[in-house]
Amino acid sequence: MKMSMLLFTILISATFSAAQAGAKPRPPGLRQADQAEAQAEKNIPSPQYQAAPVDVAKLRRDADELATLAQSIPPDIDKVAQGMLPRDVIGKLKQVEKLSKRLRSELAP
Repeated sequence: MKMSMLLFTILISATFSAAQAGAKPRPPGLRQADQAEAQAEKNIPSPQYQAAPVDVAKLRRDADELATLAQSIPPDIDKVAQGMLPRDVIGKLKQVEKLSKRLRSELAP
């Protein structure tokens, strides 16, 4: 009786210990690889993001040109409503797109 109780206690203890340990033991080579990887991660410096210098004068010129072009488009659309397609309206729209993309790429990281 005492022997079976002792065996039962050892069995329960071993099962509980294995469950707490997270299941299967890891081989020594994997443990060393994990430790080396953790050490390498500690040595990696955090990335430093520095904003590129922005040419404010160029941004201002592009923004002014964009505003001028945008203001010139509604009268061209009025002509389209009358059945006339101004020759340069497509070029203006392409230029608006180009300027807006350039401004966005300069301002967004």
